[in-house]
Amino acid sequence: MPTECGDLPFLIKRDGTWLYRGSPIHRKELVCLFASVLRREDDGSWWLQTPAERGRIQVEDAPFVAVEMDWTGDGPQQILSFRTNIDQVVTAGPDHPIRVSHDIITCEPTPYIRLRGGAGIKAVEARINRATYYELIALAVPRWIGSTRMLGVWSQGVFFPLGELPPGEA
Repeated sequence: MPTECGDLPFLIKRDGTWLYRGSPIHRKELVCLFASVLRREDDGSWWLQTPAERGRIQVEDAPFVAVEMDWTGDGPQQILSFRTNIDQVVTAGPDHPIRVSHDIITCEPTPYIRLRGGAGIKAVEARINRATYYELIALAVPRWIGSTRMLGVWSQGVFFPLGELPPGEA
């Protein structure tokens, strides 16, 4: 078991910027190194963990941002791949689902893609940035899910709902 170091002075901002003691880490290679040891516990807490040590850090939203999307095909054969701010590429599908969370006050959607699992049910995700989300919406198609008409996208044979269509919308 690694030695617990308590709280470390790291913060990952909503825009994907990593801060150490309040200062941005500008070297991408260093961010990628820290990202490789980032873990999420079942209680939602975030940890940097090596085989020897581990310490808790703060994350404002998701630790990564999906900044680019590429796609091929259409319908159930469509493949959507996302590149993150640390140049990790993931393809949406059964192992990397897309989900949309809605702000409780404004109802504004915030989309995410799962990058990897955490220690329990909590996943390590990337928030899909606004420009990439608009590209995603441009590929969206309507589909009935139960008695609800949803707008969503296909990737690797999986339909990912992005939002409910209002009555009368095609």
